[in-house]
Amino acid sequence: MRISIASDHAGFEQKQALAAYLQGEGHEVADRGPENDDRVDYPDFAQLVAQDVADGAADYGVLVCGTGIGMAIAANKVHGIRAVNVVTPQFAELSREHNNANVVTVSGRFVPLEENEVIIDAFLSTPFGGGRHAGRVEKIMALEEN
Repeated sequence: MRISIASDHAGFEQKQALAAYLQGEGHEVADRGPENDDRVDYPDFAQLVAQDVADGAADYGVLVCGTGIGMAIAANKVHGIRAVNVVTPQFAELSREHNNANVVTVSGRFVPLEENEVIIDAFLSTPFGGGRHAGRVEKIMALEEN
């Protein structure tokens, strides 16, 4: 899989570790920054990853900030993105199965690295369920047209 990943300063350390982890799992990883833990504005990096996914340059996006919340809000402003802030593997699975989420945001401050690895594995390995969920996702995406 092609994964685009980024963080802000609060998520930098985990972003570095998660990028290496994903590469070790055989994924093609595009690290969209930042290059160090100097203070940055998370919307700038959320946009880069979300645009990669929206444009088809990446299959999925992974964003890391202090909580993951701001990254999810920012990424969802990009047309075609369904970003979810996830703190448990089960939520990761359900976001893929029910919502066909294409960007996952995680907390670099409140969730340990090992748990974020499990969360991201669950996100990437869970297929969209389709069926009754497909119509709901279509309705979500139609909201972008309003």
